[in-house]
Amino acid sequence: MRRDTHGPALVGRQQETDLLEAALERAVDGGGSAVLLRGEAGIGKTALLEWTGHRAHELGFAVLRVAGVEAETEFAFGALHQATWPLLQRSHALSSHQRDALESAFGGRAGTPPSGFAVGAAALALLDEAARSSPLLLVLDDLHWIDSSSATVFAFLRRRCAELPLVIVGASRPDGAAAEAWPTEPVEVGALSRPDAASLLRRRYPELAATATDRLLDEAAGNPLALVELPRQLRGEQQRGVAPLPDRLPLGRRLERMFAERLASLTPAADRVLLLAALATGTDGGGAAWLYDAAGGDTEGALERIEASGLARLEPAGRLVFHHPLVRTAVISTASESARREAHRILAGFLAPDDPRRLVHEASAALLPDDALAGRLQEAGSRLARRGGDAEGALLLDRAAVLSADPAERARRLTWAAVMAARGGQLRHTAALVEELKRAPVPLDIAPLFAYAVVYVDQSHRIDFESSSVLLPAALDALTAPDAEPFGGLAEQVYFKLLLAATYTDDPRAWDALARHRENVSEPGRLCHRAWTDPSPGLAEELRTVVDRMNEEQEAGAAWLLLWTASAVDSTDGDLWRRFTGLHGYATQGSVAKAKCYQDFLRGRWDLAPVCLREAEAAEELGYHCNALMFRHYHAHFLAGRGDEAGFQEIEQLIKPAAARAGLRFVLDRLAHLRGLAALAHGRHEQAYAHFAELTAPGRPPGCLPWFHTLVFDLVDSAVHTGRRREARAHLAAAQAERSAQLSGRHAFLLAAAAALAADDDEADAAYRAAYTVPGAEQWVFELARLRLAHGSWLRRCRRAEARDLLRAAHHVFRSLQADPWARRCEEELQAAGDLVAPAPRTSVASAASVASAASAAELTGQELRIARLAATGLSNKEIGQALRLSPRTVAAHLYKIFPKLGITSRAALAHALDSH
Repeated sequence: MRRDTHGPALVGRQQETDLLEAALERAVDGGGSAVLLRGEAGIGKTALLEWTGHRAHELGFAVLRVAGVEAETEFAFGALHQATWPLLQRSHALSSHQRDALESAFGGRAGTPPSGFAVGAAALALLDEAARSSPLLLVLDDLHWIDSSSATVFAFLRRRCAELPLVIVGASRPDGAAAEAWPTEPVEVGALSRPDAASLLRRRYPELAATATDRLLDEAAGNPLALVELPRQLRGEQQRGVAPLPDRLPLGRRLERMFAERLASLTPAADRVLLLAALATGTDGGGAAWLYDAAGGDTEGALERIEASGLARLEPAGRLVFHHPLVRTAVISTASESARREAHRILAGFLAPDDPRRLVHEASAALLPDDALAGRLQEAGSRLARRGGDAEGALLLDRAAVLSADPAERARRLTWAAVMAARGGQLRHTAALVEELKRAPVPLDIAPLFAYAVVYVDQSHRIDFESSSVLLPAALDALTAPDAEPFGGLAEQVYFKLLLAATYTDDPRAWDALARHRENVSEPGRLCHRAWTDPSPGLAEELRTVVDRMNEEQEAGAAWLLLWTASAVDSTDGDLWRRFTGLHGYATQGSVAKAKCYQDFLRGRWDLAPVCLREAEAAEELGYHCNALMFRHYHAHFLAGRGDEAGFQEIEQLIKPAAARAGLRFVLDRLAHLRGLAALAHGRHEQAYAHFAELTAPGRPPGCLPWFHTLVFDLVDSAVHTGRRREARAHLAAAQAERSAQLSGRHAFLLAAAAALAADDDEADAAYRAAYTVPGAEQWVFELARLRLAHGSWLRRCRRAEARDLLRAAHHVFRSLQADPWARRCEEELQAAGDLVAPAPRTSVASAASVASAASAAELTGQELRIARLAATGLSNKEIGQALRLSPRTVAAHLYKIFPKLGITSRAALAHALDSH
């Protein structure tokens, strides 16, 4: 029976284990062989040897082990003694000449040392005797450190092993002298692929945060030992993403030993050059010109020694390239603090005064608090944040806080770091900083910013909105007072957080404060408030106008307000999402992703429903628990639309308790709406009507929240089917009085669709056709199919042919959406109309999607195809941009178009989609 070769230590090593398994099976049949595994330190050779030994035991082998030790390389035949020690009790079967040869080799008999051939022949005879009982496996680890006398004998055995049921498996580094004499073609054990490396990390450290995983994958570069050891050097909160990772990862003793010998053999000048190169990532392009000047002394000789050591190489262009990322880490970790500070000081001198990298070097070189340098770091961090680089800005503010001599100034900078870290996706770190700041009095002048940080953590991390209505109104009062410190436009962000709390919880305290400060915020702030309190005609057009007038820096500051405004009116302007994709930290990207999930539901892209759950998992990992709740809430829309009541109930049970504790009426009300929608799918109109009536009584104007206006179609649908035509018309009239149709294209379509459902028979056909002509009606795929189902059902009584066309169109859409209950209703109506349509199997959806994907792939432009191919190899947007000389923003915009064309939702599916094409 085949064994499991996919344990944590052997991820990605199927090819090697297959080869070793075959060698063992040949030995069981009586034929011997030898395998030499060759690879860098830590690459996984020992793990393969251990697997081979374990497998050999399972097959009944006797296993002999040898481990080369650097300190014992001068002990002749020492390794051979290790290998044959368990067999020496069988030496009685050898000839006296052979026994004498072994005893002399092992120091047990005085006299002339035997020749290597004589010892080899004796060892072979001893192994032959042992092999009479069972096949043998001889494991030789660290062959490069085995004494040369033993290595000669092992090479002799290798040439003769075919005669015995003997497998010899050795492992050596590429530069091992003893391994060079091994007379067999080596099996090169290389670095793990990135997917295999990620799999190994997940198995060993399942709780590792995504940010930590990405950094470790980059640092380890596929080296299994590094993947196992590097996370162990991190604190628990760093592994979980609560605290940021250090600039350089600590190696630990096992990894340091990988390079210690070669580093110790270098001259001081070579050490200096390596350290400068290791710390100077990106400095002057990494060329050698600055390195010669910075290192001083015999740089030429130092570079020759470095290249001879194999630690790094000098490329023709003058770049000093490290053999492995861990070499850089080892160079830095083994250098003294004083040497590192001096190197940073030298590197800072080679950069322009306004270069941000110079600031980083100066901060790293500082030994004592330096308020002037801290101030410059704060200014640079603030500039980055204004352009959307919050995570990078937070790192600079963290450093500035460390260099601050005044405790109050330190608290100010630490508060800013907390805010920027949250925006940049390090919410757990923000929570830790907030708790640290709470231990001491917070300076009054920073109180609004601190309140914002507290609320940020409460809303996003703890799903608690009470502090929003308590702290933020006072913060707005302080921020809008005459001559108040603006904190980089903080009033806008506070206003948004309060508006979010108001729309989520309907807390009157929040609404009052928002109304009071409406005139103190920018145009995007006022527009967002109006969208959620008093939506008026033309608001979507106003939004587009505001966005078009903004530059990139203004967009970064107002991104949340603009996205939330778009959500209020169901804007489908794809350009708005693209403008914010890839340019900001997770806080903004999370908002973009939520908006896209809801748009995918509205626009009928229901094959993308799983994206909601993947985004929820990512949000949980980053600590954005409120985002995770909202992503699951949007996934519930797809389930309810499909009539998947079991799936919907599962999601509802997951999110409803947290939403109830936080008083999130926004979520609770929508869940009630979705319960009604699921009931509609199964034709339970009375139950659906009861759910909708809980939210808004028929005949009353819709609530202030814009999404309440979209209830009109569902409520009228359930009312008409339960004989409540008067209530349906009353609700329709209330919506018309509120000018709901003028809020957005979707509102206009839903109101027209509801009017068609409620119309008298003599007006119904014209009303249905009027709804079809609403501009953009085809965008609302699900509701349009429902309208065609209703129209076809009505027409069936008088114009069957036309009814069948409408019902077939609706049936096709419902099948593509996997909305089976709705599709069955179409089938029933078609059968009643004399069209015996056969229910399509669910697999046809996937098949159709595959065909559509191949067809759509042909629509890719040349640039899109190039980007898709690079993305399929695992490159990031930044790396693709560097390869094609594009900005990451442009790459992100192309990918936004590529995914729908290929019918996929993630990069992981790119390779398959392109292969199919």
